[in-house]
Amino acid sequence: MKKLCRQFISVVLTVILVCIPVLQTHAAEGEPVELSAPSAILLEASTGKVIYEKNPDQVCSPASITKIMTLLLIFESLEKGEISLDDEVLTSEHAQSMGGSQVFLESGEIQSADTMIKCIAVASGNDAAVAMAEHICGSEEEFVRRMNEKAQTLGMKNTNFVDCCGLSDSDEHHTTARDVAIMSRELITKYPQVLDYSKIWMEDIEHVTNRGSSTFTLSSTNKLLKQYPYATGLKTGSTSKAKYCLSATARKDNVDMIAVVMTAPDSPSRFQDAVTLLNYGYSNSALYHDNNKDKLSKLPVEGGVEDQVGIAYQGEFRYLDTDGNDIRMIQKKLELPEKAEAPVTAGDKAGEAVYSLNGQILGTVPLIFTEDVAKAVYKDYVKKIIAYFLL
Repeated sequence: MKKLCRQFISVVLTVILVCIPVLQTHAAEGEPVELSAPSAILLEASTGKVIYEKNPDQVCSPASITKIMTLLLIFESLEKGEISLDDEVLTSEHAQSMGGSQVFLESGEIQSADTMIKCIAVASGNDAAVAMAEHICGSEEEFVRRMNEKAQTLGMKNTNFVDCCGLSDSDEHHTTARDVAIMSRELITKYPQVLDYSKIWMEDIEHVTNRGSSTFTLSSTNKLLKQYPYATGLKTGSTSKAKYCLSATARKDNVDMIAVVMTAPDSPSRFQDAVTLLNYGYSNSALYHDNNKDKLSKLPVEGGVEDQVGIAYQGEFRYLDTDGNDIRMIQKKLELPEKAEAPVTAGDKAGEAVYSLNGQILGTVPLIFTEDVAKAVYKDYVKKIIAYFLL
């Protein structure tokens, strides 16, 4: 019996010793997260730094994630003053004819642009998307041309749109996880007010037609809003060709993450994949933020009508660490000349703030002049001399 026990123990130990190198190799070579979707990407919004990617440039059908670009152009038009939230938007027969996800707008029905945005962001209304496209550009075709133009401007190299809502099953209507992340980031960083819409779980709107008025409840297609406490949006999509996709945005401790999941096998999987990615991002990164609001001393000016000139930071500085460093050790050093030479123009670069960690430069922020200083001429020097003796 003892002999059998010793033999058994010997076999077990042999198996363990053989398996340990295999397990170690697998752990070293394996992915940090397990996803069901074949294509995905995770990035931090303010810096744009990619934290994780899996086949991010695989061309996919986007389905209703297309509407991220639609929303981007809507908010761009609002910013330019081309439209306002109070605009009365007319539903055309073409808009009414849209199938798929819709809010059942009728031809001739009028809704405010604000309501139409809710219909798009919350309920993924194809009819509302087309109505807004026609309102802004006169036709869906022209709006789609603008969508593709914007995609090129943003560097979305593998994207082409043929409609504004994502109903098309044409191979010409395609994108990638990386490109979806690019337009998602542009939308939420440039127009963060979109999150006021995408965070809505449920809201009623009123249909007013020739047949009277009726209440319709918008219900969010983004179940992540109930499944993940930090979720803020952004857009879901699904068709038989695209399967299930999602651009998920979240905010935790003032850090915005974007997780894009493409071609997931089923709806629950896309949400689980997004949660997995977001949790990984928040657990394995730290964001350093310097808003650069501290006031800087003036810089001496040589040969100018003024002896000093004001300087300021051009903007804030953000750095996302994914290597486990202590971001409290980041150092900032101001690099400026001893004096500026007149003439000085407001907005020109005076120097820079250099950020470093463990001897490695992380990035810089320009320091700019805040005012003009003209070059002094003879009469200016006379005035200075007189002022000196009068003092």
